[in-house]
Amino acid sequence: MGLSLIVGFVVLSRMSGTESPSGASRPPSASTPPGTLNTGQPQARSNCTKQANNASAMRQALDEAAPGDRICLDGDMGDARLSINRSGQPDQPIVVLGGGATITRGITVEASHVMIDGVRAQDPEAPGIALSGTGLTVQNSAVISPRGGDGDGIRFWGQDIKILRNLVSDTRGRVENHADAIQTYATDPEHPASQDVVIDGNRFERIDNICLIAEGPNSEAGDGSGEGQSSNFVFSNNYCDNGAGQAVFVDDVSNVSVTNNEITGGIDKAFAFQNGSTGASVNGNKLNSAIGYEVGMDDSSADGYTGPEPGGRP
Repeated sequence: MGLSLIVGFVVLSRMSGTESPSGASRPPSASTPPGTLNTGQPQARSNCTKQANNASAMRQALDEAAPGDRICLDGDMGDARLSINRSGQPDQPIVVLGGGATITRGITVEASHVMIDGVRAQDPEAPGIALSGTGLTVQNSAVISPRGGDGDGIRFWGQDIKILRNLVSDTRGRVENHADAIQTYATDPEHPASQDVVIDGNRFERIDNICLIAEGPNSEAGDGSGEGQSSNFVFSNNYCDNGAGQAVFVDDVSNVSVTNNEITGGIDKAFAFQNGSTGASVNGNKLNSAIGYEVGMDDSSADGYTGPEPGGRP
């Protein structure tokens, strides 16, 4: 699948010979210069039911959104964050289309059945994108230089969440080696356990900490709610350039599939599973030769695991 970026986005083709068994292409392996945006092809802004080219019009369109709306945004929204708390329906999602040319100071979705496509969160207050709800998709979008707090690029909570073909770059927090590309945890009713999550075809560049950190309600961090179960995550066809001890860290999340990713950082291990993260599957990943070993796992996570022999502790 080709990559295309519109209005300041750069056209770049996928590398040949790196397709996964499913036919999905990986992001290109060569690191791109700061400021270059590599995402998937944004949807065309067509059949729009609402349009906005400034922050005030964007807020009004989102506040009045109804199931089936296609909200088309264009231009720089200044210091405004794209925030939506209106829900669509399973067969009539609310769709927000940025065309790859729309710039915001972040994205927040606290609703269900919403799709965000082709929107750039530039220098946002972290997390650059926050998703909470059911049936949410963010795709062909970008988070550039999130700052403040932990400095995370994307955080999510809920069910049936898709994070597809996005760019997250240059994460920095107030504490060194603490800013992740994507994070989820389950600590209270506002931040519940998550199920049925697909993270596919994304590019994570210059990530200070971990590309994906996923903690369930009984995580070893000790601050989990103890309610529900986090399960059924897919992390596939992603490019990960990070600086922490591992690229993916899974704690109390079952049935996690990690396939066909490219891991380039000089880290201790690629993937870590601990604290009852059973049913994991790892295969088809391409690793930097400097990485110590591919899989770290504790005994409580071994049940149902398929993949390379664990090389050590998580």
